[in-house]
Amino acid sequence: MASLLKKEISDVQNAGDDGKEMGFLDHLEELRWHVIRAGLAVIFFAKIALIFQNEVFEYIIYAPKKPDFITYKLFCAISEATCFSPPELPLITRELGEQFFMGITVSIYIGVIASFPYIFYEFWKFIKPGLYQTEVKIANRLIGATSFLFILGVSFGYYIIAPFAISFLGSYSVGTEAVNSPTLSSYVSYLTMFTIPIGLAFELPIVVYFLARIGIIGPDIMKKYRREAFLIIFIIAAIITPPDALTQIMVGIPMYILYEISITVASRVVKSNAQKPDQLPS
Repeated sequence: MASLLKKEISDVQNAGDDGKEMGFLDHLEELRWHVIRAGLAVIFFAKIALIFQNEVFEYIIYAPKKPDFITYKLFCAISEATCFSPPELPLITRELGEQFFMGITVSIYIGVIASFPYIFYEFWKFIKPGLYQTEVKIANRLIGATSFLFILGVSFGYYIIAPFAISFLGSYSVGTEAVNSPTLSSYVSYLTMFTIPIGLAFELPIVVYFLARIGIIGPDIMKKYRREAFLIIFIIAAIITPPDALTQIMVGIPMYILYEISITVASRVVKSNAQKPDQLPS
């Protein structure tokens, strides 16, 4: 009886303006408009970044390789032992259109990062009709949590990982004949690798929440395979960071902390599922 009632309510929610149930093509059409709006948000912010590309490169992209970057100032203010600064790294271009294409590429990256909360909001609006009442309330909070974790991860990569990696890799040498003069595209690629993948990795608690909600994963199995998870996390850290141990450790430790937080999240979800009966869709 309850399952029939749920189906009736779901049918009403999925009905169009003419009272008919939405079909597969109707859902695809709805999804298409959500994707279009999300894409327009990316284009909007990318266009703004492109208009102010000189300021974007000067104050955002080039900032982590400058001695007056806030991270270097803070670590030097703590003590002389923790003080470090980046080496002189002149950036060069080897192709005629490299600066032009890097301007476009960076603008797109800025557009994706700046519009990420709205992209997730569009995704949320698409799946909302299929959620239960309690899930809608929880998902409303998850929108903010997802955006916060992504921005936190990107900020961690930009303010912590990037300065250490640039300082280490920029000053590393294998002799006196080679001089570090990275290309602009190489520098942008590394800076992107320090930020966006870290931001996505910080979404681990959100991913675990959804997996726990549908019963794919639970706290017991996560606790059982802690050692394996620790190894996998540092393998992932090695993939998304430069090949130096310091940067890998700096990425791996926060990711493992997020794994432990995810265990707590999974425990609460399992406990909530056990205590509450099935809820009607919102």
